[in-house]
Amino acid sequence: MLVLQVFCSLIGWFCLYLLFCYTFAQRGAEWSCRLVTLSHGVIIVLLTAYVLFIEGPLPFTHAGTENTELQSVSLAVCLGYFFFDMCWCVCFHTEGPLMLAHHAGSIVGILLALIMGVSGCETCGAIFGSEITNPLLQTRWFLRQLGLYDSLLGDAVDLLFIVLFATVRVGVGTVLVYCEVTSPRTTLIMKLGGVAMYALAWVFMVDIARFCCKKSRAKYKKWQENNKLKEAQKVNEKSE
Repeated sequence: MLVLQVFCSLIGWFCLYLLFCYTFAQRGAEWSCRLVTLSHGVIIVLLTAYVLFIEGPLPFTHAGTENTELQSVSLAVCLGYFFFDMCWCVCFHTEGPLMLAHHAGSIVGILLALIMGVSGCETCGAIFGSEITNPLLQTRWFLRQLGLYDSLLGDAVDLLFIVLFATVRVGVGTVLVYCEVTSPRTTLIMKLGGVAMYALAWVFMVDIARFCCKKSRAKYKKWQENNKLKEAQKVNEKSE
C-alpha cells in the first residue's frame, strides 16, 4: 500500500509538471519545475501542520512512536515529490552537491520512517520545518525572473525567509533534534539521520548569513550613493 501511495504521488507530481510545461511552454522547464516545487511546499506544509498541530501527537513528546495513517500518507506524498525533483535536478544539472545531498538525505529519512513504521511524528516535524521556507524561496526566484526582485516586495520576501529559516528550521529544529536524540523510543539510525539533516541545515544557515551580510552591504552602499547624489543636487540648485 505504501509503495502504491509513493508511486501515485510521483506520477501526480510528474503530471502536474507536464501540465505546467504545456501551460507555460514559453517559460522553459525550470519555470514549470519551480511551480511544482512551490505547489508541493504549500501542500505539504498545510498537510504536516494538520498532522502535527491538529491530529497530533507532537514530535517533542512522542518521538519514535508508531506512525499514524495520516503521517504515513504525508510522508508518501513528500517522498514521491522528492523522487521527482531529484530525478529532474540530476537530468537538468540545476543544483549543486549541497542541495542534492539534502534531497538524498530527505529521501533516505522518509524511506526509513515508512519502512520501519516509526518516527513518522518527528519526520513530519522535520518536513514542516524544512518546507515552510520553500514557498518564499520559489517566490524569490519568480520575482527575479519577472524583474521584480529589486523592490520592497523582494526585500520583504528575503527578510521573511531569513527570519523563518532562523527561528523554525534552526531554532525549533534544535529543540526537535534534542527531543529525538534523547527519546528512548527513537532508533539509533533515525537519531543519526536527524543529526545529519540538522547539521546540513546549519550549512544552509551559514550561506544565508553570508548572503544577508552581502545584501546589507550592497543596500548600505546604494543608500550612501543616493544621499551623495541628493546632496550634490542640492548644492547645484543653490549655486544656480
